[in-house]
Amino acid sequence: MNRIDKLLGEKATLLADGATGTTFFGMGLQSGDAPELWNIDFPDRVATHYQSFIDAGSDLILTNSFGGTRYRLKLHQAESRVAELNIAAAEILREVVECCSREIVVAGSIGPTGEILAPLGDLQAEDAITAFAEQALALEQGGADVIWIETMSSQEEVEYAVQGAQQTALPIIFTMSFDTNGRTMMGVGASDVMALHQRLGVHACGTNCGIGASEVVATILNMQSSKPADSGDPILVAKANCGIPEFIDGEIHYNGTPEIMARYATMARDAGARIVGGCCGTTAEHVAAMRHALDSTAPGPAPSIEDVERELGAVTKGAQAQASGQHEVQTRGSSRRRRRR
Repeated sequence: MNRIDKLLGEKATLLADGATGTTFFGMGLQSGDAPELWNIDFPDRVATHYQSFIDAGSDLILTNSFGGTRYRLKLHQAESRVAELNIAAAEILREVVECCSREIVVAGSIGPTGEILAPLGDLQAEDAITAFAEQALALEQGGADVIWIETMSSQEEVEYAVQGAQQTALPIIFTMSFDTNGRTMMGVGASDVMALHQRLGVHACGTNCGIGASEVVATILNMQSSKPADSGDPILVAKANCGIPEFIDGEIHYNGTPEIMARYATMARDAGARIVGGCCGTTAEHVAAMRHALDSTAPGPAPSIEDVERELGAVTKGAQAQASGQHEVQTRGSSRRRRRR
């Protein structure tokens, strides 16, 4: 049995980690720098980041490899270092985890390529699959337990990432970012994600990043209500940003408090997420509060959209419409995409 299934069998909810970039900026990473280069240049800082979330109570930690495809690394003249940087990302985390007294899942993070897929752009399907496979195989070699594809917007890129990851022997999880009126930037809705999960046959799916905790919980509710009848009980992932970003003294700060993130964690669990964590802005302090809330609060009934808005803030009309079974108002961008299909 793989490690993630073992832990899911032992715990009702797994707590994932928080933000990588937020932590690294506090350690000296400059805007525009590639965090993945730190796996070689500053491995002690990367290990400290991993350890901070383990100490906060996380059961699952993502490797420092979000931008680790050849296309993202090319922006930093490091496209030839895909294997080196991704292997190191996983090896550092594996070493930290092996010194821990409890089991922790090493999740190999894979983000979008940043390229536009054909026919709208230049990135061909076979090239995308090759790039994702290159990264996934390196993460596997470094000691990852699962391939974690995250912050995706298009179904096509998820499919190519999964095809690449399937060249490993590891379980695969994907999450998409809902940030456009209850949909991803490329017009994907909650029901689309559930259908995609069933078609691809991956381990789990869910949502991360986006526009805040309330929208993530609403999306989990919509995923639960729209799952295909023959899909069983899919494992859902919720990894929300820590509130809304604000510019203060020239720097980005997120307004989510540990108390808000703790409430988000229990509501995401009650909405149906089996893996709950934080994304942008979420520090170890926030994750520790989430750990305490999950451990000290008994599971309850699924919240309503009204509950979510009262506790966590506004939910977009598109997400509300999906929850009520109405036809959402499409964004102009997603409408264009549907016409091109």
